[in-house]
Amino acid sequence: MNFIAVLAALALEQWRAFRWRGALERLFVQYVRMLERKLNGGTAQQGLIAMVATLAPPVLAAAVAFWLLDAVHPLLGLALNVAVLYLLLGFRRFSHAFSDIAAALKAGDIGRARRALAQWRGGVTAELSSAEVATLAIERGFLDTYRQVFATLFWFTVLPGPAGAVLYRAAALLADEWQGEAAGVDITPIARAREEFGRPARRLLWLLDWIPVRLTALSFAIVGDFEDAVLCWRTQARGWAAQEGGVHAGIVLASGAGALGVVLGGPIPVLGGEPDFRPELGLGDPADADLLPSAIGLGWRALILWLLLILLLTLANWAP
Repeated sequence: MNFIAVLAALALEQWRAFRWRGALERLFVQYVRMLERKLNGGTAQQGLIAMVATLAPPVLAAAVAFWLLDAVHPLLGLALNVAVLYLLLGFRRFSHAFSDIAAALKAGDIGRARRALAQWRGGVTAELSSAEVATLAIERGFLDTYRQVFATLFWFTVLPGPAGAVLYRAAALLADEWQGEAAGVDITPIARAREEFGRPARRLLWLLDWIPVRLTALSFAIVGDFEDAVLCWRTQARGWAAQEGGVHAGIVLASGAGALGVVLGGPIPVLGGEPDFRPELGLGDPADADLLPSAIGLGWRALILWLLLILLLTLANWAP
């Protein structure tokens, strides 16, 4: 049944993305901020209590709803799985932004490409060259593919019903909201207290990411250049530890860059300041507009591989 639910949810999302998904995420973030205001006393123990209070209601609700509906009829449980995955999976949500950037760069409209990138990932993009726009788009595309598709599918498959998918997406939003300051940066006591308060949420996300991030990297290697993907994964990923997303983001980016044959990372200009010097990841050509469709294709091939594996697991469960 898992394979049918995933396939149906992906088909629905490609047909028409869930219009109110962003609004529901904003409601969840408002709930997270309310708990932080009430419970944040600057300790990890308080952060742990707040994390449980945040994650337990949606995860338990998803699990209980699935158990009750499946007990009435398996098709009702399947319908719930499809509905939840349709809400949580986000392939179309970012693939269209990626396609808009590719089209703008192909047409030589760097201004439109910068605006599309800023709307997608945030931040100032006014000083970015076309190569830098392409680099950041590929990086964000790989990370969104992992976070919103592969990791969500992994936990959906591991835990019963939609509870795993709900747990992962909620934990990811929570960790992003309670993220700490960059390592080595002098921070105020208030920021330091927030850093400590958010530590349990970030640790939970790190644990949830440990297996699926490596399966995603292996998938990129299988459907791309295997030797370069594994080489970059093993030799370059740890160099990303001080960057956003840490080593796990480095594993996804390094393996994806190696599989695609492109160089990611590198310095990025910062408005009114020194460039952000980031480690280089991958081997091959610098990023450009011509490589953007190939990056989307790599994600789709990896997704097809995952669907085949989920199908095999489903058939194995049906076997007597």
